[in-house]
Amino acid sequence: MDSALSSPSTGAGAVTGAVTGAANGGMYLSGDDQTLVKLLVAGPFGVGKTTLIRALSETPPLHTEEVMTQTGAIVDDLAGVRDKTTTTVAIDFGRLTLPGDLVLYLFGTPGQKRFRPLWQDIARGALGALVLADTRRLADSFEVMDIVEEAGLRYAVAVNTFPDAPQHSVEKLRDALDLHPETPLVLCDARDRDQSVDALIALVGHVLDHTPQENQNP
Repeated sequence: MDSALSSPSTGAGAVTGAVTGAANGGMYLSGDDQTLVKLLVAGPFGVGKTTLIRALSETPPLHTEEVMTQTGAIVDDLAGVRDKTTTTVAIDFGRLTLPGDLVLYLFGTPGQKRFRPLWQDIARGALGALVLADTRRLADSFEVMDIVEEAGLRYAVAVNTFPDAPQHSVEKLRDALDLHPETPLVLCDARDRDQSVDALIALVGHVLDHTPQENQNP
C-alpha cells in the first residue's frame, strides 16, 4: 500500500489533536476522501512491537505469532527477554482512524536479522517508522535504526519502560543511542494506550514537519 498525504489539515498540531481524540473515543470515518498513511513499528526482537499495536489498534489486530522452539533459541538471543514464548514471523497489523479523514495503518516488523528481506518488503510505501528500544539491550536498536535510515524513512524512538529495565533520563538515552537532535525520543509503556498514542504523536508530527508542503495539499 502506498502512503499518501492529501489533506490540508494534516499538520503536526492537527495530528496531535486528532490522535488524542481518536485515543479517547476511537472511531471509523465514512467516505472516499480519507488520507491513508502507512507507518512501521520496528525494533529488535522482544521489544514490545506486538503489544504496542495491540494497544493502539481500533480493529482486532492481525498477528502472525508462533510459539518459540528450542531450535529457534539457537538463533534468537533471549538475553533480557527470558519469559518470551512467542515471536512474530511475518507482520503485525493494526489500524487507527483519526478525525480529519486521517487513517494510520500500523505494520509491525519482525525483529530478527533473518527476516530482513521481509522487512524491506513491508517498508515499501511507508511514510515513517516508530522504533522501539529496551534499556536492557540498547545496542540491539542500532541495527534497526540503520535499516530504517537506509530505507530513507523518518523515525521516532520510543523506549519501552519494562518494569525490570534500568531507568535513565531522556538526555542520557539520546546520547547512548546517538540520535540526531531532530529525532524524537519518548518513554512509554507499550501496554498503555495513552502512552503509546503519545509515541505515535511524536512520530507523525515529526514526519509531517519534514514532508514537502506540496505533498500535504491537494
